[in-house]
Amino acid sequence: MFKNLFGKKEKEVVTEVELASPLTGTATMLENVDDPVFSQKMMGDGLAVMPTEGVVVAPADGEIVQVFPTGHAVGIKVANDAEILIHIGLETVAMKGEGFTAHVREGDKVKKGDKLVSFDMALVTERAKSTVTPLIITNTDAMNIEQLASGEVEAGVTPFLRVSAK
Repeated sequence: MFKNLFGKKEKEVVTEVELASPLTGTATMLENVDDPVFSQKMMGDGLAVMPTEGVVVAPADGEIVQVFPTGHAVGIKVANDAEILIHIGLETVAMKGEGFTAHVREGDKVKKGDKLVSFDMALVTERAKSTVTPLIITNTDAMNIEQLASGEVEAGVTPFLRVSAK
């Protein structure tokens, strides 16, 4: 009774979140990623992008839970508690942060399309194994994942994955 009087609302339970592509480029299956950690889904299921631009954006509204010190990866938790890891390129940790600029910090709230990390495509192409960028749902065991994207994708716009809590 008093909840209605004072305008407090029950928190809406979100079970399904649609993620947009985190980069502009071409979507590719994880199985095609030339790294067994990703291709064999050791960290979780997801989808990858072969980027054509060096900007990673938030795939959905959420909270930044991790920004790797090297800037090559970022973790986000979204409304349905899906935990997302975006890992820019393969073997990019060896670059020790060179060419990566993080635009967010742990604890930041982000909206879909907000810039998370920018990176020097030419430098990553030259110094890393690949620019392919996996988006992994690290708590796959608690989520159902449906692939929405194939072919060309636009950062923050193209539907990429639908993630539903089990």
